[in-house]
Amino acid sequence: MRWDNLGESPAAPADIALFGTDAVTTRTFDTPEFRGITFHEVRARSILNRVPGASRMPFEWTVNPYRGCTHACVYCFARKTHGYLDLDTGLGFDSQIVVKVNAPELLARQLASARWQGAHIAMGTNVDCYQRAEGRYGLMPGILTALRDRANPFSILTKGTLILRDLELLTQAARVTEVGISVSVGFTDRELWRTVEPGTPSPQRRLDVVRTLGAHGIDCGVLMAPVVPFLGDRPEQLRETVRAIAEAGASSVTPLVLHLRPGAREWFMQWLRRHHPGLVGRYERMYADGAYAPTWYQRRITRQVHELAAEFGIGPSQRGAARRIAVPEEPSLAAAPEQLTLL
Repeated sequence: MRWDNLGESPAAPADIALFGTDAVTTRTFDTPEFRGITFHEVRARSILNRVPGASRMPFEWTVNPYRGCTHACVYCFARKTHGYLDLDTGLGFDSQIVVKVNAPELLARQLASARWQGAHIAMGTNVDCYQRAEGRYGLMPGILTALRDRANPFSILTKGTLILRDLELLTQAARVTEVGISVSVGFTDRELWRTVEPGTPSPQRRLDVVRTLGAHGIDCGVLMAPVVPFLGDRPEQLRETVRAIAEAGASSVTPLVLHLRPGAREWFMQWLRRHHPGLVGRYERMYADGAYAPTWYQRRITRQVHELAAEFGIGPSQRGAARRIAVPEEPSLAAAPEQLTLL
């Protein structure tokens, strides 16, 4: 493994290096939830990341305290980013986790800079900031505190149940700025979940998060992603998923069809050949022109989901838009919400 791409070296001078190579500490933990996982603790030089202008993303700035993700979603588009560290984008992405241990203090300092103009910050858009590692490293409370103290607008997208630990901080932040929360639930099929998202809490547990946030006055949308062609897109599957999202009290539902960028594409196709070899040809034809499914297919799925959402009493959201949390005058939040189980 080499850290030259992002470390302080002749190839990455000190003024652009994201961390010094002498500041990398590698750890393993002999506990069931972290067995087989290696953590690389680094002291980052910057935590605010500017999104490239050519990106399709509806936001300009992100914060990513982790690289790699134990959720192990076989389709994760962020897999390619592990290659920047000369780490494997397949199994290595799932088991070699980079932890920016100084993320909270660094963000507080950068937000206090006279150059920072208070732009919206998106989290969970690369890898999940509430993945299992967050339970050990606890970076998000400090990050949320920094954002709250500066009244800086932000949004979070997650598949993790650990966000419930930070209910009080989210509520405090919502009193002073715009906060948007979304949970990702692409399907409710348990067999599909166990093979395609093996390290995540179940879809039902994620919908419990939506339900719990709503019970505490926090609007939570659902990003219905990904809709997996030929495996999770049958009309009855879409209906069941939207119905479950509505019953959880989601404020909105936004469908997103599976896309397969380089890095993710190769890993997903390996998985497909093992589990659904009869679909390989159909996928090769559907994604022959690039990372995205054909426009006609995306529009069909979007129309079906929006029609179901209207039937069940919820509507589409504006992608990436933050929503102010409706905070009760006297909120009665649990002092220490219990972490939902993975399964």
